[in-house]
Amino acid sequence: MNSAQAAIDVPARPQVRDFTDLTTWKSARLLRASIYRMCKRFPKQEAFELSSQMRRAAVSITANLAEGYGRFSYQENIQFCRQSRGSAYELRDHLTTALDAGYITTEEYKEHDRQSVAVVKLLNGYIRATRQRKLQGDAQK
Repeated sequence: MNSAQAAIDVPARPQVRDFTDLTTWKSARLLRASIYRMCKRFPKQEAFELSSQMRRAAVSITANLAEGYGRFSYQENIQFCRQSRGSAYELRDHLTTALDAGYITTEEYKEHDRQSVAVVKLLNGYIRATRQRKLQGDAQK
C-alpha cells in the first residue's frame, strides 16, 4: 500500500464469522425483541392466538437466517433467507391485524412496519450478495 492509500481511511468491511455478525440478523433480532415487548400488552385471550403468531413469525426471521448461514451451499442459504423474508411479510400482516383489532396504535404499527420493511430490504441485499458470492465461486472453478 502506498502512502496515498494509507491516508484514505476506508472502513474495512466487518468480517462475518458467525450468523450473529450479520447486520441482517442483528436488525431482525431488534425487531423480534420489540415484537415480544409489544405482545406482552395484548389482551390475555390473544396469548395463544395473534400474539403467538406474531412472536413465532419474528422468531422465524432470525432462526431461518441462522439456519441458512449454517448450511453447506449458497443455494440452501438463499432458500432459508427467502423463508425468513416470507416470515417478515407474515409479521407485517399480523401487525395490520393488531392495528385493526385496536391492540396497537397507528404509531406503533408504523414503527414496527418500518422495522419490518427495513429487515426485508436487508434480507434482499444479503440474498443478492450471497448469490454474487456463489457466482464468483462458480467462475473460479
